[in-house]
Amino acid sequence: MLLKRGDNNENVKLMQEKLGITPAVTNFGPKTEEAVKAFQLKHGLTPDGIVGPKTWEMIMGKPVAPTTPSPTPIASVGGLKLDKLKGHIPDVVIAQIPDTAAKFKIDTPLKLAHFLAQCGHESGGFKVTQENLNYSAKGLMGIFKKYFPTDVKAKDYERKPEKIANLVYGNRMGNGPESSGEGYKFRGRGYIQLTGKDNYTAFGKAIGEDIVSNPDLVASKYPLLSAAWFFSKNCLGRCTDASDAAVTSVTKCVNGGTIGLPDRIKHFKEYYHLLA
Repeated sequence: MLLKRGDNNENVKLMQEKLGITPAVTNFGPKTEEAVKAFQLKHGLTPDGIVGPKTWEMIMGKPVAPTTPSPTPIASVGGLKLDKLKGHIPDVVIAQIPDTAAKFKIDTPLKLAHFLAQCGHESGGFKVTQENLNYSAKGLMGIFKKYFPTDVKAKDYERKPEKIANLVYGNRMGNGPESSGEGYKFRGRGYIQLTGKDNYTAFGKAIGEDIVSNPDLVASKYPLLSAAWFFSKNCLGRCTDASDAAVTSVTKCVNGGTIGLPDRIKHFKEYYHLLA
C-alpha cells in the first residue's frame, strides 16, 4: 500500500474517513496530506505525508507487527562516546550525530551537550519536527500580541495555522507578504524550528540541496542537520562553559528569550554528565 498526494482512488476515501476528513472524497490533496502528516507526527512516524504500509495499518487501526531493528554500532565523534546517550536520546537521533557534529563542528562534550539540550527542549524530546500554529484567539493575543492587538482580529485567525503563519511570518526573514503564502511554506521545522525563506535558502546551499522547493525535507529528512546548521552559525560561540549563565545565553540565541530555561538547564547537565 502506497498513497501520496495526487492519487485518486477508493483507498484514499477510506483513509480520509478514518482520519475524520469531511467530506471524504477519492482525491489525495493538500488537506489530506496535512492530516496524514499530523497523524504521523502524533504516532511517532516520519511526517512525510506519504502513506506507506505502516502508516496505512495504523490509520486503519490494524495491529502493526513489531520489528526488531538490527543493532547499529554507535560511532564516536572526536572521542565522544555517544553510546552513553542511549536511553536518554532516541537511537535514530544518536545515529545522525556523527555526520552532523563533524560537518558543523559541534564536536566536544560541551558543545554537543548545549546543542542537544536545546534540540531536546524545542522538539518536545525529539518528537516534534514542525511548528504547531493551531492557536486559540487567547493564545494568539498572548504570543503574537503585535499582530493580534484585538480580540476581533484574533478570532478571525484562531485555529487557522496557515493563515496565522502567513500573517506573523510575512514580510520578514525573506518571506513575501501575507498573500504570498511563504509564511506558512517556510514555517518552523526541524529540532530547532528553522524558520523563514532566507534560512531555508542558506541551509540548502550549505548542504547542496534545493530545500526551498521542498521545505518539508527539513522536518522529514534533516531535523537534526538543519538544527546543527542554525546552531553552528548563530549560537556555537556562546557555548563557553558549563554554567547556567552559558545555557541561558545559548537559550536566548535559540529561543529569542528564556522560555523553558529550567528544562534546558536540566537536559544540558544530563547530557554533559554523560559525555564529559
